[in-house]
Amino acid sequence: MTDSMEGKICLITGATSGIGLVTAHTLAQRGASVVLVGRDAARAKATAADIQRQTVNATVEYLVADLSSQAQVRRLAEEFSGRHEKLDVLINNAGALFFKRQESVDGLEMTFAVNHLAPFLLTKLLLERLRASAPARIVTVASGAHVGAAIPFDDLQQTHQPYRGLRVYGQSKLANILFTYELARRLEGTGVTANTLHPGFVASNFASNNGALYKYGFKALRPFMVSTEKGAQTSIYLATSPDVAIVSGQYFVDCKPAQSSPASYDQDAARRLWEISEQLTGLSARSQGA
Repeated sequence: MTDSMEGKICLITGATSGIGLVTAHTLAQRGASVVLVGRDAARAKATAADIQRQTVNATVEYLVADLSSQAQVRRLAEEFSGRHEKLDVLINNAGALFFKRQESVDGLEMTFAVNHLAPFLLTKLLLERLRASAPARIVTVASGAHVGAAIPFDDLQQTHQPYRGLRVYGQSKLANILFTYELARRLEGTGVTANTLHPGFVASNFASNNGALYKYGFKALRPFMVSTEKGAQTSIYLATSPDVAIVSGQYFVDCKPAQSSPASYDQDAARRLWEISEQLTGLSARSQGA
């Protein structure tokens, strides 16, 4: 089978539905040991069992974490590190869209907490494992929704103006890309690559957490969406293809390098976001080595 993943350990967040599920299934099919992450224990357990059965791959397991909670992200990293001495591929796939402002258990605006701070914190906590496993890969799912967005450094908690869910979502996806570019710069020479991607406008249960009105609104757009199978292809490509084994700090669309927005290349903004993210997650460059 092409791009075999035999002997590789892959951790995938948001892997119980949508493109995360397709990604997990495909990597297991290619022989990887897959650790999928989900919020609901019963669903995560059932998903892992289904993938095991369908792929005839016994090395599929699950971990449970609500990524809006930093304590649970920390526990996730500890549990993974307690089970596995290496990590070949980390796929930060989980994301959410909220049409009404909510706060996480840590008192942070929910979209920023789930879409940016969670992958930032998880990646930083697992960097030691990734470096020890080099060559290793970090793949972060962003979105074309970042185009036109800017990071509101004076209002990251979204309290100074009317809350607009799609605007805030776009800002969080810009944060994913700024994070990836800065991470790639900091990992240069380590053998660990970091790339990000736009999966397309995917037909999944995304945004169904906002109630029936929004759920059915998104369902009405399904004829204009791509399948979860197609949406997952770029994540799978970045996780497996030898063509990108040493490519880092790039944004991909349809398995090809693409230009992200002008704002995403602002290195000063990337460094500022990194420093603020360290503060908000209680991390320091000295303790984490990046």
